[in-house]
Amino acid sequence: MDYSQFLNMLPEVALTALLIIVFVVDFAFSRSQRRHSALFVATVLPLAALTALCFVAEPSSAFGSLYVSTPAAGVMKVILTGGTLVVVIMSQEWLSRPEVRRYEGEYYILLLSTLLGMYFMMSSAHFLLFFLALEMASVPLACLVAFGKGSHLSAEAAAKFILTATFSSGVMLYGISFIYAHAGTLYFADVVNSLEASPLTIMGLVFFFSGLGFKISLVPFHLWTADTYQGAPTPVTAYLSVVSKGAAAFTLMVILHKVFAPLISSWELLLAVVIMLSVTVANLFALRQRELKRFMAFSSISQAGYVMLAVLGTTVAATPALSYYVLVYVAANLGVFTIISLVEQRCGTTRIDSYSGFYRTNPRLTLLLTLALFSLAGIPPFAGMFSKFFVFMAAVSRTHSLLAWITVFVALINTVVSLYYYLIVVKAMYISPTDRPLPAISGSGAIRVALALCTAGIILFGIFGCVYSWIEAAAM
Repeated sequence: MDYSQFLNMLPEVALTALLIIVFVVDFAFSRSQRRHSALFVATVLPLAALTALCFVAEPSSAFGSLYVSTPAAGVMKVILTGGTLVVVIMSQEWLSRPEVRRYEGEYYILLLSTLLGMYFMMSSAHFLLFFLALEMASVPLACLVAFGKGSHLSAEAAAKFILTATFSSGVMLYGISFIYAHAGTLYFADVVNSLEASPLTIMGLVFFFSGLGFKISLVPFHLWTADTYQGAPTPVTAYLSVVSKGAAAFTLMVILHKVFAPLISSWELLLAVVIMLSVTVANLFALRQRELKRFMAFSSISQAGYVMLAVLGTTVAATPALSYYVLVYVAANLGVFTIISLVEQRCGTTRIDSYSGFYRTNPRLTLLLTLALFSLAGIPPFAGMFSKFFVFMAAVSRTHSLLAWITVFVALINTVVSLYYYLIVVKAMYISPTDRPLPAISGSGAIRVALALCTAGIILFGIFGCVYSWIEAAAM
């Protein structure tokens, strides 16, 4: 074996080394010494992101082109690593609890294992490597969902997650077997050269799309999302909602554009219908929610529809639009979940009506939560408005596609609906009367850092166009 090939996948090697070091530290050191592993992880994760950034400018491959790293994948790795860093920082408040503190090392190991699987998934050029990477990302996620060992909701959420994940994996494998039966190969480049429309390949496309649609929480593959988000520990829910979803959305875009390009007339219709269902159904169900984590679950389903909207466009337009949307979504959604986690740890509630009068006792947290919700809704001048604009423009970049224009029109209408239900939370904080508002809450240093990073992203990513320009240049 030519071990020099590992140098072509340096981001994965760096993350694997970090994973091993965290395991050794957790195994060999005392509990008080293990507390420093959080600082170590938070310090080294940006270095892993910078390592991935070094590979943005130059594509590379390894192991018979099973692994192919592209500049666009490098950009997405940087974005997801940054999101994981924020999750690690915001988790410190929760990890300081006595019932969780002893499992801190396992939490970091599972988190990094999932991220490593996503790295390989985004750089795979072979269906076998793709499937192994997907399972490497999914199985640790089930353990993370079940991390709240004292909560029956966490156990229930993990059971639903692993059962639906197993079923979706089986459906996806079934679809891949159809593609292999037709093409006789699992290499992406060879499949696209031999692929043609037939009942066998169409069924393979549908089954494959259904399996990956589960990972992204697209309607009608979304039924696990609300229960899992509610039952999982809040930092894990935050990780599920942004990092996991971003990697799956990027991978699906790459495979649809590069592997299933000959079947574009089939998957374009399928994707458009799923997008319209996702943004509409999720928005209608979000209106009925009174529990904030379930509310954010349906919000994430709707946001997944907007993310996939970019895939309807050309590859040149879709790649930077989707990557930029994920970047902005990471900042806004993690900002919301950081505040939800803080309030849950200090006050033990995640109900929306508990936030009534929140402005009177916690004006700063209220302001930050309002900014994050406004960005998710796409209100100018926050970054969420620009991200929605770019995915809309990407979707209609195929000027001949009437279907894309119809899908964008439906998404625009649903943007108004989403604004209404985001304002429900804002109304509770500023207007809804209550005699017993939540007490004043003071966040720890880690919480303040996480909120500062998220708020900076919400404001600055929209103001400085160089961020989108950098993503666009890397995706060319």
